[in-house]
Amino acid sequence: MPLGRARAPFCHSDWIYEIKWDGFRALAYVEDGVCQFVSRNGNVFKSFPDLTSGLPRELQAGVAVLDGEIVCLDSDGKSQFEELLYRPGEARFQAFDLLLCDGDDMRYSPLVERKSRLRAIHSAARRLAPVFRPRRM
Repeated sequence: MPLGRARAPFCHSDWIYEIKWDGFRALAYVEDGVCQFVSRNGNVFKSFPDLTSGLPRELQAGVAVLDGEIVCLDSDGKSQFEELLYRPGEARFQAFDLLLCDGDDMRYSPLVERKSRLRAIHSAARRLAPVFRPRRM
């Protein structure tokens, strides 16, 4: 669909909207307390050890595959790509879809159901969209 400008935001009950995060798109594979982030090209992200160790503790699921972006956010919640790129900021995982959860293949479930289950397995489920960040121990 071609990009265009509009005077007012489009709104319709048949549509779901996502914020465009400026980060690294990744699948998060979580199993038995271990997490691995994989890029669209199949490369494993190895430079986010705090996030990799923290994500499994934040989930109320033993096995999960989440789709999302690794981001750095400022105090207003806006994505800061340069902080992510050069690593001075705190990395977080912005999950927006749940593909697998404790043996349930969610890929063929309606998106609304997948998002609901994603919020249910995140320990801070009151958020609009789960943002995973490592807890300080």
